[in-house]
Amino acid sequence: MYEEKKEMRERTREAARKDTEKKQRVSSVLKHAIWIAVLLTIGIGFSMLVKKELPQGEDRGVFYESQGQEHIRVGAEHPPYSSNPPSSGWHYVAPAQVGFYRDPLPDERVIHNLEHGDIWIAYRHGISETAIAALRAFENDGKVIITPREENEFDISLVAWEWTESFNVEDDVVLEERINDFLKRHRNQGPEKVNQPNVENGVEADMKEDSAL
Repeated sequence: MYEEKKEMRERTREAARKDTEKKQRVSSVLKHAIWIAVLLTIGIGFSMLVKKELPQGEDRGVFYESQGQEHIRVGAEHPPYSSNPPSSGWHYVAPAQVGFYRDPLPDERVIHNLEHGDIWIAYRHGISETAIAALRAFENDGKVIITPREENEFDISLVAWEWTESFNVEDDVVLEERINDFLKRHRNQGPEKVNQPNVENGVEADMKEDSAL
């Protein structure tokens, strides 16, 4: 009788031990599954974030070797620029304030913005208000200056230091993805690192330039 009870207790303990081991295995599998799911979620999220920050389309930009960073007086003559619009070279002491403009600015002023890593969106007069509204979606970027420019060979020219990319507007459609990609590739890539928006503009800035040279 004693042996039978002892054997029964051992079987009960063995069954309890196996049940405990089974629960521990299930718990371990669940924990690993949860961790795998978390890591996959983080990985997918990071991948999507990186993809969002990287250019998605073909790089159609054209590189022009720097023509230097020489400051000149307002209205002073200088050699011709190597690109249209210009993407480096002789420029005024004071940059323009970033943002949207209805009136043209001198190339020599905006080149200073390019030197600071700003992006210049130069649009040709005659494009529709619908197209202009699409361009204005980029004016709050903090590093973008948008101006009309009669000398453009295309409706829209994107300009960074040493880089340009141009295209025409068709059926009032602005190729916003090309603009986004250009910004991602070239924003803050000027030879001078300036993070704050430019604040000098107009006659007061011109006077400062003349006194500085």
